[in-house]
Amino acid sequence: MRRREFIAGLGSAAVWPVLARAQRALPVIGYLDPTSPDGDPERLRGFRQGLKDAGFIEGENVSIVYRWADNQLDRLPELAADLVRRRVGVIATSGNPSANAAKAATTTIPVIFAVGDDPVKQHLVVSLSHPGGNLTGINSVTAELAAKRLELMRVLVPGTTRVGAVLDRGGNAETVAKETEAAASAMGLQIQVLRANTNREIDTAFATLVRERPDIIFVGGGPFYSSRRVQLVQLAAHHRVPATFSSREFAEVGGLMSYGANVTDAFRQAGAYTGRILKGAKPADLPVVQSTKFELVINAQTARMQGLTIPETLFAIADEVIE
Repeated sequence: MRRREFIAGLGSAAVWPVLARAQRALPVIGYLDPTSPDGDPERLRGFRQGLKDAGFIEGENVSIVYRWADNQLDRLPELAADLVRRRVGVIATSGNPSANAAKAATTTIPVIFAVGDDPVKQHLVVSLSHPGGNLTGINSVTAELAAKRLELMRVLVPGTTRVGAVLDRGGNAETVAKETEAAASAMGLQIQVLRANTNREIDTAFATLVRERPDIIFVGGGPFYSSRRVQLVQLAAHHRVPATFSSREFAEVGGLMSYGANVTDAFRQAGAYTGRILKGAKPADLPVVQSTKFELVINAQTARMQGLTIPETLFAIADEVIE
C-alpha cells in the first residue's frame, strides 16, 4: 500500500466514529408549556435536573423541542399536535391545560404531566397507582391546600372575616375556587372570587377587590400565575393587603406568605420520569407521584412593612422565614 493511501485510510478511520456519533439520532422530548420561556425558569431548571439525574443532558444525549403558548391557552391543542407530527419520543407538560391538550393529541406517545389538581378527577389517568393509557406524572396537590392556606393566614392576620380571591380561568381554577369557597364558608368567612387571565385583568381584579376592603387576598397558583409572580406580589404590596400564595417562589420575591409543594422539586421529578420513559419504561407502569411535603414560607420583611407581627406558633412551624 502506498504511503499516501495508508495515511488517507488512517484519516478515514479516525473520522468514521465521529460521523457515526453525529448521525446517530438523539432521543427527542417535546416540552409543552402554557407560558413563555422566561415565565418561570425554576420549573425548567428542575425539569433539566431531573433529566440529568436520569442520565440525560440536553444537547449531549437528548434533544428538547419546546412549544410555548405565551399564555394563550387556545394555542395548546395545535402546539401539542405539532409535537405529535414531529414524532417526539415523549411529551412533558406543565399544568392541566397542557396535559389535557397532549392527551387529546395522542394515545400512543408517552405524556408526563406536572399538575396541581387530582389527575383522576381531571380524567388524565384511571388511578394514581395504575395510571393506564399513555399518561403519568406528578401531582403537587394545589387545590386541596386552600383550607390550610386560609387557616394559616387567619393566624397571621387575626380577626379576618373577609377574603378576596384572584384565580385564573384555566387549569385547576374551578377546583381551587370550589375548595376555597367551601373552606371560607366552613370558617365563617365572606369571600369574593374574581378571575384574571391576563396582566390587565390581574390589575383590574386587585383594584376591584381592594375597593371591597378584604382583610386578606388569596392568590391562585399554576404556570401563568407563577410567571406573573412579581406583578402579583407588587400589587399586594402596593395596596397593602396581606396575601397568601401557592409556592415559595412568591415569598422569595416579596410575597407575605406561601404554602404549597416545592414546584422546582415537582418538575425535577417530572424530568426524572421523562428520563425513565426514554429508557423504556411504560407510563402505565409508573404510578403518579403525589407531593407529600408542603412548605410554609413567610417573608418577615413584608410582614413588618404591613404592620404584622408573626406569631410564635407560625415561627415554630415555618420551613423558612425570609428576613
